[in-house]
Amino acid sequence: MKNFVLLILGVVLGALAMYLYYSSDQTEMRSEPATVAPRGIITSKEAIVLDSTYNLRHRIISDSLFSSRKTSDNRSSWWSLEDVQNYINHAENQAGKLGYTMDGLRLYLGAYPEVKGQAGYTTMFFVPTGVKNTSKGSIFSLPQGGGMDIPEGDGLNIGHNGKPPGANYPQ
Repeated sequence: MKNFVLLILGVVLGALAMYLYYSSDQTEMRSEPATVAPRGIITSKEAIVLDSTYNLRHRIISDSLFSSRKTSDNRSSWWSLEDVQNYINHAENQAGKLGYTMDGLRLYLGAYPEVKGQAGYTTMFFVPTGVKNTSKGSIFSLPQGGGMDIPEGDGLNIGHNGKPPGANYPQ
């Protein structure tokens, strides 16, 4: 009889513990996940300063290369969240196949080639960065750094121009 009472007590305590565990787990699942601001966040006021400081450089480029065109050179590029997320997934997958661990993205300024004597507009494109997977089965791993461009990794270009292309921040 004593064993039977202990069995019933164990089942009741187990059920109570499961109830408390799952009820607390459900409240955590309903709450928003914690967000962590990445390094390098700037305010909109700081963005305006950076953008306006670039005005002289942009004017020199536009006046020297695009004086015969109706619009000035590009000042910005835009990608949809879906395109950027798909690119990150594609780049991580490709990096793994190339023997790298992707650790970030680098954004480059570029320009389209000259066509029929007309200078090509400025563009921006992403490339994946990472470290070569060189594990030799050792339990000791030396810090390898990171952020090197992944050779043969696809880049992401073809963002949309600002409206108009030479528009300042914010648009």
